[in-house]
Amino acid sequence: MIDALQNFTTSLPEFFQWFGVLLISAIPFVESYFGSAIGVIAGINPIVAVGAAIVGNILSMLAFVLSSHSVRTKVQARAGAVQAGDLKPLSPRREKLRERFDRWGVPGVSLLGQLLLPSQITSAAMVSFGASKNTVILWQVISIILWGTVFGTLAALGVTVIG
Repeated sequence: MIDALQNFTTSLPEFFQWFGVLLISAIPFVESYFGSAIGVIAGINPIVAVGAAIVGNILSMLAFVLSSHSVRTKVQARAGAVQAGDLKPLSPRREKLRERFDRWGVPGVSLLGQLLLPSQITSAAMVSFGASKNTVILWQVISIILWGTVFGTLAALGVTVIG
């Protein structure tokens, strides 16, 4: 899959390759970290590759957070005051994420959650658990910038050492 995404990026005219990185970085599981690495390995200037990857991932994450917030708001308005016993039990995977959210909070899940799940999924889950959408967005943006920069730098160092 990584090869296909890299081929997609390099198949674009040189001026638009950054846009290819932006697009592939919006894909869950590719995100800013693989997107920036793919861009650097494809020969795009590391600053441009990392920037495009970060923007693509942030745009995708925002769509998930805002959609999740909208759905949660509508469900709460429709349901009114729902009794805790009336709620559908969480799946084992969501229950595990909920436990991590309760333990680490928004900053911890945002920074470390990408080791397990894409930022889009963790951010939507945190909003569905009741976290402030603005807090989730802030910490997800910090996390996306951090992960994209680290992987882009590692890719640039690797390309420099190998090349």
